[in-house]
Amino acid sequence: MEPDEYAHISLGVDDGIATITLDRADKMNAFTERMRNEILDALDRTDADDDVRAVIFTGAGRAYCAGADLSSGEETFSRGGSPVIGVNGVPRDGGGTVSLRIFESLKPVIGAINGAAVGVGVTMTLPMDVRLASTAARFGFVFARRGIVPEAASSWFLPRLVGISRAMEWAASGEVFDAEEALAGGLVRSLHEPDDLLPAARELAHRMTAKSAPVSVAATRKMMWRMLGADHPMAAHRVDSRAIATRGRSADVREGIASFFDRRDPVFTDRVSDGFDAIFEEWDNPSFDS
Repeated sequence: MEPDEYAHISLGVDDGIATITLDRADKMNAFTERMRNEILDALDRTDADDDVRAVIFTGAGRAYCAGADLSSGEETFSRGGSPVIGVNGVPRDGGGTVSLRIFESLKPVIGAINGAAVGVGVTMTLPMDVRLASTAARFGFVFARRGIVPEAASSWFLPRLVGISRAMEWAASGEVFDAEEALAGGLVRSLHEPDDLLPAARELAHRMTAKSAPVSVAATRKMMWRMLGADHPMAAHRVDSRAIATRGRSADVREGIASFFDRRDPVFTDRVSDGFDAIFEEWDNPSFDS
């Protein structure tokens, strides 16, 4: 699939920042199987493109994403909410495949939530690194009000972001709440007037990546997210130690130190597409103990 064949999203890249726009404005960007496939394809492209330093998600029109497309009526969730079939014919939650792909992104991901973000429209944002919201945005974990349960791996992500108490309050009540409550609860970083939202997201994307080594940013993202599930800081020490040893021999480190002494901006040459899996190959097979 090529980007010009996308029908439910659009993908653009400008000055090193990719923007993925959910693009069914007449349907409030309701989530579909085609949208799922296009998001997965777009993230494969942004990961493979060394010119892309960060990814922004936003929505066309007045909504970010109003949740699953309910055009199938009462049968919408009868197959697990998606025709995605996993191992042994077991249905997989389509929103979960998107969340897990965002989780695995090699580039920082920023959500610019411009309007209603309900159901999968909010749960897909949880694995994004930072969420900014328009003052017009609304949020809702409405699953219990539809007779289903939270999806898109949100039972893992949401309590880690906002705490178990707030997560249960929002998920059990299914209430739709405003941007101010989302900010107070720690779901979003900051609020912006509608016209200022995307510029603020782009400014943050540049600030996070412009003077940083792309491979270091990619490795750091993986380390931060994976350590949320670690049961002891020794797990982080093992990965840190291997990462320091591996990156310490890189051209980027020499450039980073030289630019510091030269009082200039660094020009990093190591590429994310060349891979850095050696840092993590002993993640579950530690080479030393405490």
